[in-house]
Amino acid sequence: MTHEDSEKIKKIYDIYEQPMYRIAFAVLKRCDLAEDAVSDAFVRIIERLRKIKDPGSPKTKAYIVKVIKSTSINIYRKNKRLLIRESPIDDSIRQIPDISQNVEEHVESEMDRQNKRNLINTLNETDRNIIDLRCVKQLSWKEVAERTSLTESNARKRFERAGKHLTKMKGDLTDEKYETAEQ
Repeated sequence: MTHEDSEKIKKIYDIYEQPMYRIAFAVLKRCDLAEDAVSDAFVRIIERLRKIKDPGSPKTKAYIVKVIKSTSINIYRKNKRLLIRESPIDDSIRQIPDISQNVEEHVESEMDRQNKRNLINTLNETDRNIIDLRCVKQLSWKEVAERTSLTESNARKRFERAGKHLTKMKGDLTDEKYETAEQ
């Protein structure tokens, strides 16, 4: 690395380090990950240093913004996948019951969970799978479509229809509950 390259890196760092950090933090919402993103982005920038003529030019600024955004998004996706892999256990299993919690409230919340499971089980297998992939695993529509062998628009429409079905079924159950309570 030449002295000129070192000066160019220093100038780029002085101009863009703080804006890069702000962009990374806006995407990642965590200081440590934002710092990692800035560091990784600088490594990518240094690898392509010969392409940068003037560190202060709008073209350089656009390039650096593009690099920090893509680096931040990659880190976000990587961490999202890690979180999904680390937490395959059902949330209801992980919850430690609060001793002070009223037993009736606990039983009622368990009944609500069971009712939700029962409602979802009224759907066909494909629609249940779409809801699981989108809501539980939080996959993109593209990934949902690939895993279900549907088009993205078809997966979205089936998701929408399943949601309407669940809302209607929930309303029917609520009406039944009130009717039995009144009698």
